[in-house]
Amino acid sequence: MIQHIESGTLDADQYPTPAHPLAMKLPRFYRNTVRTTPTMNGELLPGLTAALGGGLLLGIERERRNSVSGAANRAGVRTFTTAALIGATCMLLNDVAVAVGGLATAALALSAYFRQEEDDASLTTPLAMLATFFLGALSMQDPRLGAGLAVALALLLHSEESLHHFARRILDARELSDVMLLATSLLIVLPLLPDRPVDPWSAVNPRQVWLIAVLVIAINAAGHVALRAMGARLGLAIVGLLGGFVSSAATIAVMGQRARADSSHLQVCVAAALFSCVATVLQLALVIGLVSRDMLLHLALPLFATAMTTAAIAGFHAWRGRAVVAGELPPALASRFALPHALLFAGIVALSLLFSSWLREWLGDAGVMATAALTGLVDVHAAAIGVAKLVSDAHVPPPTASYALAVAFSANSLMKCIAAGVGGKRYALEVAGGVLAINATLVAAIWWCS
Repeated sequence: MIQHIESGTLDADQYPTPAHPLAMKLPRFYRNTVRTTPTMNGELLPGLTAALGGGLLLGIERERRNSVSGAANRAGVRTFTTAALIGATCMLLNDVAVAVGGLATAALALSAYFRQEEDDASLTTPLAMLATFFLGALSMQDPRLGAGLAVALALLLHSEESLHHFARRILDARELSDVMLLATSLLIVLPLLPDRPVDPWSAVNPRQVWLIAVLVIAINAAGHVALRAMGARLGLAIVGLLGGFVSSAATIAVMGQRARADSSHLQVCVAAALFSCVATVLQLALVIGLVSRDMLLHLALPLFATAMTTAAIAGFHAWRGRAVVAGELPPALASRFALPHALLFAGIVALSLLFSSWLREWLGDAGVMATAALTGLVDVHAAAIGVAKLVSDAHVPPPTASYALAVAFSANSLMKCIAAGVGGKRYALEVAGGVLAINATLVAAIWWCS
C-alpha cells in the first residue's frame, strides 16, 4: 500500500492516519474543535511576543493610571500580562477553551468592578482586561493585527483626560449633533445610494459623489475643531492655515476685518490670509487623489510648487508680524460641517459633473473650461472633483483637465481678491498680490508640465 501511495497510483486520503485512541474518547463537539498546535520552531514566537507585548503595554498604562488615582490594588502590569497570556494559551487549545477563558476573565473583571468604592467605580479597567484576553488570543492568529489593536487600545486609555476635555469642553451640543448626522450619512445613507451612474452622460455616481462630499466636509470639520481647540494658543498665522480648511475666502475676509480694526496686526493678518491658501492646495491634492490618481500624478509638481510658493510668501509676512498672538476664534468662521453643507456641496459637485458632461458633448474642451470657471467661482474643490472625474472616466486627458483646474483656481483666486477688499486698501493690495503670485505659479507650472 505504501508503495502504491508513493508511486501515485492510490490516493493517500483513502488510507487516513488512525486517530489517537484518547482523542476518540472525547465528545464529538469537542473533538471537532481540537486545534493542531504548532511546534516551537518559530511559528509560535510572533504570536506570543505580540500577546505578551500588548498585555505588558496595557498593564503599564493601567499601572500608571492606578498610581495617579491612588488605587494601587487594582489590576496592573502582572494582571494584564497574565490575561494576555491566558488568551494566547486558550487560542492554542480550542474554541471551547477560548469561550471558557473569556467567560472566566469577564467574571473576574466584573467582580473587581463591584468591589470598587461606589464613588470611584469605573468599567474601563475591567473592560480593558477582558479586551486584553481576546487580544492575546487574536495575536496567535494574526500577530500584527493583535499588536496593532493593543497599541490602539493603550493610546485610547492613555488619552482619557484629552478625550474628556474634547467631548465636554471643545464640542458644543450643535456640533455634536452635526457629527452624529455626518456619521449617519456615511454609515447608513452611503450604503443605500446606488453605486452606478444615473444620468444620460454617465457622469454622476450618487455613492461616489456623496462619499467625497462627506469626506470634504469632514476635513472642514477637523479644521473648525482644531481652531476651537488650539486657536487661542497658536499664532494668528497658524489660525489662518486651519481656517483655510474651513473656508479660505471666509478666512481672508475675517482677517481683513481684524486688520482694519487694528493696523498693527496687518502683516500677520496678511500671513494668515495667505496661509489659508496652503490649505486650499492641500485639499485640492486630496480630492483629486480620491477621484483620479492619474490626474494627481500629472499635477504633483504644480501642486507642490504652488504649496511651496504659498508657504514662502505667507511665511515672509508671518515673520514680519511674528509678535502678534491669535486671540479668540473669529466668530465668522462658524462650523461648516452640518449636514446641510454636505448636501449643498454634493449638489454643487453633481451639477458640475452634469453641466461639464453636457457642455463637453456640445462644445468639446471649451465646455469643460467654462464649467470649471463657473464652478470655481463657488468652490474650487467641487470644480477639481468634476475635472478629475472626467479624467477617471477617460473623457478628457490629464493635460486638458489640468488646464481646466487652472481656470477654476483662477476663478477662485478672483473671489479671494474680492473678499480681501473688506480689510482696506493696504490689506487688499498685499493679499491680492500674494494670491495672484500663487495663481501664477500654478498656471505656469501646469503649462510647463503639459
